[in-house]
Amino acid sequence: MSNAVTMYEYHAWANQTMLNRLKELPQDVYKREIVSIFSSVSKAMAHIYTVDRSWLEIVTGTEMKDALKPAEQVTKEAERQSIEGLDAMFAALSERYRVFFRQQADLEKAIVLDNPYAGIRETRLSEIVMQVVNHGTYHRGNISAMLCQMGHASVMTEYALFWYQNRA
Repeated sequence: MSNAVTMYEYHAWANQTMLNRLKELPQDVYKREIVSIFSSVSKAMAHIYTVDRSWLEIVTGTEMKDALKPAEQVTKEAERQSIEGLDAMFAALSERYRVFFRQQADLEKAIVLDNPYAGIRETRLSEIVMQVVNHGTYHRGNISAMLCQMGHASVMTEYALFWYQNRA
């Protein structure tokens, strides 16, 4: 398994670990409006989902500007979901990533990324996977801080913990 695929598996595990923690908390915590990085944990999780989905479209051949067009609608749909609903959406998206990894033998393949916000850049598929992972890690940290702000403990989603959780 390539490093990029291993890191994606960590990302999927960390998202699942966070969703599992959110399911343990009082039901209102997930959508409670607060003054923080995002206005609710549900909006932060929906953002992670939307960005993950957009990047998958890009690595499978959609131009970035086209991949970003449905982002607002995808975000709204993800925000409307319960934790269980978003969990199912993440599970389906993770399976789509795994299909991509099985079909794309060369993650070191370079593509031209025409980012409407930053310009044109040649980028390897593995770099995009690492962007997905890094973006999720960043925002799971936001969610941990938001939970703490609301008086609840978060959950560890560090990469080193993933090593030991997935020995099998």
